[in-house]
Amino acid sequence: MTTRRAGLRESKKQATRQALREAALRLALERGPDNVRVDDIAEAAGVAPRTYNNYFSSREQAIVAAVTAEREARVAAAVAARPAGVPLADAVVEAIVEQYTDPGEHARDALLLISTRPALREAFLGTAAAMEHPLAGAIAERLGGQLGDEELSARVLAASVAAAVRVALERWLRPAPAAGGLVVLSGSLPGLLRAALAPLAPALAAAEGPAGGTS
Repeated sequence: MTTRRAGLRESKKQATRQALREAALRLALERGPDNVRVDDIAEAAGVAPRTYNNYFSSREQAIVAAVTAEREARVAAAVAARPAGVPLADAVVEAIVEQYTDPGEHARDALLLISTRPALREAFLGTAAAMEHPLAGAIAERLGGQLGDEELSARVLAASVAAAVRVALERWLRPAPAAGGLVVLSGSLPGLLRAALAPLAPALAAAEGPAGGTS
């Protein structure tokens, strides 16, 4: 019964988090982010403002969460799910590209909004760092353990991957004026991610050693 109650509590938390981030994005697209208050988001999600503060520290964080949606956990899960014979570098790069280029509902409108608001842009870029801990666990598991050299290597590699992803996102979200005063995103996100992660391939391969997967 205790396990069941814990599971129900966790499901309720996830539902509340989803309701808040969806309300935040909907209101931001309808009114503009500067015209959305935390109280408005909480009311639209059917929760008290104090409940909102248990999930997000700002309206920008909630708006961005509607696009990222636990992406850090999904990246780690995707790395862990790759077959053992797949080289670590390939597993990491493909997981990153897959999870960062899944369009999702309203994603393009949201990303265009994020690209034109410095506070939203910084909050979005900050989400790259959140993948470090779960990704380190997935990498350590593929390296054969959670202790000693595997753990240290995994943490360094995960931090490097997170930094590379942030660099790619910074380049992609750099506002570029287009005809009619519109703003367009810069270049291909999959291409930018692959280019930013490419310098890490030798380190990922070295950590895996000669026993790792082969292309």
